[in-house]
Amino acid sequence: MLIRQWINRLFSWMVKLFWIIVFLFFSAGSNLFLGDPLDQVRRYTHQEEFEFVGWTLHALAVKTGQFSLGVSSRLEEDDRKSLVLNYFEELSEARQLEHQLEMVLADPNLKDREQDAQKLRSELAGVRFKLDQYQPYVESILQEQVSSILSDVGIGVGGRIFPPVSFKFTPLPLALIVSPRDVIRVDANIQLVPSLTLDERIELETKISQDLDVSTLVVNIGGIGIYPTMILESTSLRWVVETIVHEWVHNYLTLRPLGLNYETSSELRTMNETVASLLGDELGYQVLKHYYPEFAPQREAAVSAPSVSMSNEPPAFDFRAEMHETRIKVDELLSQGLIEEAETYMEERRLVFWENGYQLRKLNQAYFAFHGAYADAPQGPAGEDPVGDAVRKFWKQIDSPVQFLFRMSWMNEFTDLEKALMEFSTTP
Repeated sequence: MLIRQWINRLFSWMVKLFWIIVFLFFSAGSNLFLGDPLDQVRRYTHQEEFEFVGWTLHALAVKTGQFSLGVSSRLEEDDRKSLVLNYFEELSEARQLEHQLEMVLADPNLKDREQDAQKLRSELAGVRFKLDQYQPYVESILQEQVSSILSDVGIGVGGRIFPPVSFKFTPLPLALIVSPRDVIRVDANIQLVPSLTLDERIELETKISQDLDVSTLVVNIGGIGIYPTMILESTSLRWVVETIVHEWVHNYLTLRPLGLNYETSSELRTMNETVASLLGDELGYQVLKHYYPEFAPQREAAVSAPSVSMSNEPPAFDFRAEMHETRIKVDELLSQGLIEEAETYMEERRLVFWENGYQLRKLNQAYFAFHGAYADAPQGPAGEDPVGDAVRKFWKQIDSPVQFLFRMSWMNEFTDLEKALMEFSTTP
């Protein structure tokens, strides 16, 4: 039995090594998709770009170490759950200590600032040491739990998930998004080192915008679907699980038409991201429901009739509805060639969002080009783009996650999705 377990593990890691080589091949050109516009931008970014090959080789070494842990054979299910939850509790404590340290260093009225700061640094170092010990186990447990749910819903062959679920908690690169000013479209999405300060990000955005007459924005991201997947460290177990699934879906799509053609059109990019978001939400929920039910979100029950509010209070600010309205107006202005008017309007709307608690640093064409691709929920920054709505309709008409993933993965263009929807509408 022991020999069989090691053979299975060895096979699993041979498969993972294959996928790492595949993703290294693709990531070598990951910043070179769209030709001349991107090449022009890279004249400004090449010294600040994230080095994926080095990161992946390091992650491979770490994952090889995890291979010898044998978490599933050493820990009972209750112990696995306790270890994961303890990790997130320790991470919350680390975040609190980091915040306290920032406040101490920023407080001009403290007399013993350095002494207080040193005490907090010592406590933080102790917590971080424990997190470093937990992390390999937590990653392995979550990988196995996500794999189990994927297998339960029918994704995989003979109980094996391909590619295997593999991720690493890590600081993530920043993404520089570049869009033309006269239309909302991603012309460049370049990953930058995470150490760039806010001033450096603004300086880079401004330089590229002025020199190339484009719209730019440096954004934070939560995950990247290279292999192993890069996942941002977060205190939210729900967010982490959903993101693990989301990025695994990108891995799955990589050698299929929808993934291979990710950068060939905005429609395919939106289809890809929306598929990953929908499955991340649904299968992430299944993971939580099975292993961490106290963290599973409550699914809304159907309501027979809309409730009527008798309050005289004004309605709460609806971010998605307001952003939807903003995008529609911006698209209208740009379609008329009114670029300056559109940009003035976006700045005015940014201030409205700010006053209502949404502190957007920039609201421009690049913002909509990036955020508009994540169309798993109605309205929002996608505006009236029909692609996200079509994916959501197809999702509702397919009765299983595996069939939805399989059908979507083999689509080469948006018209394939439109044809698939027509099939449902004409089926008696």
